[in-house]
Amino acid sequence: MKSPSDERKTILLTFDVEDWFQVENFKEYIPYSSWDSRELRVKKNTIDLLDLLDSAPTQVQATFFVLGWVAERYPDLVREIQQRGHEVASHGCEHHLCYNQTPEELRQDLSKSKELLEDLIGVEVLGYRAPSFSITDEAIRIVQEVGYLYDSSYNSYGAHGRYGSLTLPKTQKEDLPLYALSSTFYEIPVSNLRIGKKIIPWGGGGYFRLLPSFLHRVGVKQILKQNKCYTFYMHPWEIDPGQPRVQEAKAFFRFRHYVNLHSTKKKLAKLVAANKEHTFQTCGEFITKNR
Repeated sequence: MKSPSDERKTILLTFDVEDWFQVENFKEYIPYSSWDSRELRVKKNTIDLLDLLDSAPTQVQATFFVLGWVAERYPDLVREIQQRGHEVASHGCEHHLCYNQTPEELRQDLSKSKELLEDLIGVEVLGYRAPSFSITDEAIRIVQEVGYLYDSSYNSYGAHGRYGSLTLPKTQKEDLPLYALSSTFYEIPVSNLRIGKKIIPWGGGGYFRLLPSFLHRVGVKQILKQNKCYTFYMHPWEIDPGQPRVQEAKAFFRFRHYVNLHSTKKKLAKLVAANKEHTFQTCGEFITKNR
């Protein structure tokens, strides 16, 4: 007979810390040169997420992939993330897609963001997530060469036009969503639901906002049966229904960005509460315990 500890699974909550105007869907309408003139809302939204995790019915440690542009403007926010017991990781500097940069540009971006965050928190930054999951085999090689321990950029859902691709080993580590790409470097993919040969996006973001809470929790339970770990992602702006509207954006982009912002914070709290019997770890801790 299995003990309760045998049934304990792992939840990896991850947050890509960027502001509402930095998303890929709005790049056509909001040039980089205008970023500093935009209303900055990322600090308050991130603090709200930290408060939500602090008030959870179980101990929650999460990973925050912080954009360098944000870190330069809110160094105290980066330090507060760490001081509250969470992991600070890199989301690059200026939200450029990996495959739109030259190898040298990407190398500089990865190095700058890592050094910037390490100077702020005083410890090594272990992880990286590519903007819009735009990882490639060439990019992953550079991520490793720069000195990261892990990447968490691979999203197996193939129908999204911006997601990159990655050649992964055929075997996972102990039925976990963890792949050893070398003896010192690992990939933690975002979790999706697999039904037969079909992959359904279930890792978070807009898909999380679209799905009813009860249905999403059913899928998470199934993923935990298959892989013993669920990797979730979202952004601070996804709990902010009061953010400015980009009316000139295409209707589909507006729908994807603004759908159900009013309910996402409560939905996240329900997700955590529904899995309080499981362990909420940082990505770095997860790798340390399972490599």
